[in-house]
Amino acid sequence: AKRRKPKRGKGKGSKKKAKKVVKEVDLLSPAAMLNAYYICHNAPAFLEFRGFPWPGSPRKKGKKRKG
Repeated sequence: AKRRKPKRGKGKGSKKKAKKVVKEVDLLSPAAMLNAYYICHNAPAFLEFRGFPWPGSPRKKGKKRKG
């Protein structure tokens, strides 16, 4: 009389996560420089976008980045 929902797996499965491969990036490659040309206004902005903030730099307000 009553219909049951199909059972689903219990809790967390034993799935293996793929390891992230960290690839060395050349910040001065032609593609990177073209991208930087359009998104950065100066050298500190370029370095900050690439993950190298200078000491004492003001923190951005707005979106929070995953660190």
